[in-house]
This record gives sequence, C-alpha cells and structure tokens, in this order.
Amino acid sequence: MPIDFADPSNGDTYSGREADSSWFAAVTGIVDPVGAHVVDLGCGGGTYSRAWHSLGAQVTAIDSSEPILESARRNSPEGISFEVAPAELTGLPDGRADAVFARALVHHLPDVSGVAAEAFRLLRPGGTVIVQDRTSEDATLAGSSSNPRGFFFDAFPRLAEIEHRRRHHVDDVRAALTRTGFADVATQTLWETRRRYGDREQYLGEITGRIGRSILHELSDSELSELVEYLRGCLDPAELIERDRWTLWTAIAP
Repeated sequence: MPIDFADPSNGDTYSGREADSSWFAAVTGIVDPVGAHVVDLGCGGGTYSRAWHSLGAQVTAIDSSEPILESARRNSPEGISFEVAPAELTGLPDGRADAVFARALVHHLPDVSGVAAEAFRLLRPGGTVIVQDRTSEDATLAGSSSNPRGFFFDAFPRLAEIEHRRRHHVDDVRAALTRTGFADVATQTLWETRRRYGDREQYLGEITGRIGRSILHELSDSELSELVEYLRGCLDPAELIERDRWTLWTAIAP
C-alpha cells in the first residue's frame, strides 16, 4: 500500500541525506540563490531546504506531514522557516518568493495544476519555478551498479506498473505550467548523485528500512526481504554510488 505520510513511524524516512554537488551545479545554473526567498514545496526531510539555505537563500519549507516536517526541523540549522500545509494551499503571502522549488512532489499528486497555480501565486514577477521529478522513463531505467533502483522492477514487475501510473508525462507538467500563465517553460535532464555508500550492505540497510523510497511501501515485509536478497545477488559488495535521472521543469512568472 502507498506510504502513509501521517504515520509517525515514517517521520525520519526522508532525513539523513544531504544534496550532492551535481544538484548544486544544476540549480545555480537556473537561479541566483544569494539573498533570494525560496519556497520549498513538499520539503520532506529538509535536504533541499538546507541546501538552498547553504547557498545563501532565505528558505520557507512546506510539507503536509507533521511527523516528516518535525524531523526536518530537528535536523536543520536555524534560519529556515518550516510550515505545515498542503503544497497546493500554503497560506503564504502573494508575490513574495523569488523561486518556488518542488522536488519529488508532483508524482504524489494526481494533478499538477494545483501546485502550478500555487507557485504562480507565490512568485513575484520574474520569479522562477523549478519542478524536479522523475517521468516514468526516468523512474524505470534498467538496473545497474549506479542505478540499483532499476533492479526493483526486475524482482517485482508490478512496481513498474505503479510507477507508470503515478508519474506525470513530461508534456503534462509543461502544459500545466503554461496553462497557469508561466512563460519560458523549459525542461532539462539532471543526473543527480543520490548518495555514496561505503559498501553494498550500507545500501541494503536503507532498503530494509524503506528509507526515502516510497515505492517500497508497496511491498509486504516478506516481499521486501526477497528484494533485499535479490539486490544482494545483483550488486558488487564494494562501494556503491547511486545516481538518479531526473527531469527539471523551469518557468518564469511574468
């Protein structure tokens, strides 16, 4: 069954990770964060709220899950504002943000239009929205030493069907931003290093705990154990560097 974001036992599922240099290079090529007011929609464990803050931005982090937001607050420095609210209805003032960022959010939503409209409302003229998410094609790439996630679908093909259903097509997100009134809508691909693991067992420890991977909540405990053993047979025991392919949609508020 899908992840329950309101369950306190899932409060730390998106914590304990920091953004990689590959992400920093991508976003600083899109916006100048120094002194900017950035709204992080669906901030999860605060990884990217902290990253924006470290770049010199003033950050307001929004998430609808109180347990997850509390974990983000505990693990973040002072100076980041955390607010519990839906991404489509934040309650923040109109036209105050220089950038609105939504990473790994829209695939949890049946329609992108609400987030697009809220981002449009929040941004000042000339402000930028950045949506970072995976398309179905991004999410179901073949398994490899750098993309162990792909082996999930070899072990349990139904997970690929779930991904196909929940992922938005690249043109659907682009169209939602255009309909809302954004200008200069564009897309680009980002290969982001998710994490460097000292060895295979460190990675498998995260899989066993379903850490930061909502798709694994679709498996029963016994199926998860099967997956761990399957992955153990696919992966070299040495260091593992996990890299994910993402799509970035960017647009400007007129």
